[in-house]
Amino acid sequence: MTDSEVSACLAQIRQGDEAAIRALIQYMYPFVYKLVRSNLPHRSEEEDLVQAVLIKVFKSLHQFSGLVPFKHWVSRVAVNTCLNSIRYEKRRPEVRMADLSEEEETVVKALATTDEKLEPGLGFAARDLVQHMIACLQPKERILIDLIYLEGLSLEEASQCTGWSLGAVTMRVSRAKAKMRKHHEALIAERRQP
Repeated sequence: MTDSEVSACLAQIRQGDEAAIRALIQYMYPFVYKLVRSNLPHRSEEEDLVQAVLIKVFKSLHQFSGLVPFKHWVSRVAVNTCLNSIRYEKRRPEVRMADLSEEEETVVKALATTDEKLEPGLGFAARDLVQHMIACLQPKERILIDLIYLEGLSLEEASQCTGWSLGAVTMRVSRAKAKMRKHHEALIAERRQP
């Protein structure tokens, strides 16, 4: 949908058109699902969280002013919903080698012993390792790392999606990268110990 089609759809929704509601849900569902899935550490409740985001969007549709693109507004609702969900989960302050699966441990071993690229079969394990390390970050840092490095948004776009200032986004990304680097070095050091 283009921005004008979204605006027309929103106008129809405000008049009570159920077909327009279904069309907007169909349009927004993949986008919201992707945001929720990438920002949730445990995949067990992602469908419930997607539905919660869509409900929040429709309940607060009257607050959408149209000054920003609709997707940015929806992403802000999704990010805030994910942050609230993450806050209620227990976080573990560090990643330990014992917490990793066998495949993830193999990736750490390979990274610790060689500068060469990983074997093709370890690609999924490497992604899981990154997700494991991201789970140790603060919720706001986790969201930003995902938006910028996994979703490919710029700092400015991440600032618009989250509603945080550009300076705050830059600072949180820098801190998150430093924490991830520290965790990675700790894993490698733990692996090298006899």
